[in-house]
Amino acid sequence: MARTPRSGGPSASPQGAVAVAGRGAATPSATDRGTTPAAGGSPATSASAPAGPPVLREGDKGPEVVELQRRLGQLLLAYLGAPDGTYDTGVRNAVARYQRGHGITSDPSGVYGAATREDLESRTHAP
Repeated sequence: MARTPRSGGPSASPQGAVAVAGRGAATPSATDRGTTPAAGGSPATSASAPAGPPVLREGDKGPEVVELQRRLGQLLLAYLGAPDGTYDTGVRNAVARYQRGHGITSDPSGVYGAATREDLESRTHAP
């Protein structure tokens, strides 16, 4: 059995308003009233938003890892290795110790994610 639109209810789209128009005056949609439909929300901004700093984990290499090693080295006993740009077991363990010591639980243990980065950068200076 086909459903017919209820009269007096808001239409889901402008096309719905046309279908009801034959039965009388169509109820304006949220868009017609100049408001944003709740289900529609605002357009996604992730495509236009700049990507944040990378999440670093064991096996990663490069200048971001060197910076992490140097920042950890600024904290006594956090990391004693050479800043060679390799996220090895020593770096992972230093990051995990740092996270435990500062109550950071939103990043996986030993992974240099957004929360760990923000906290570490607030406590150290740029190398």
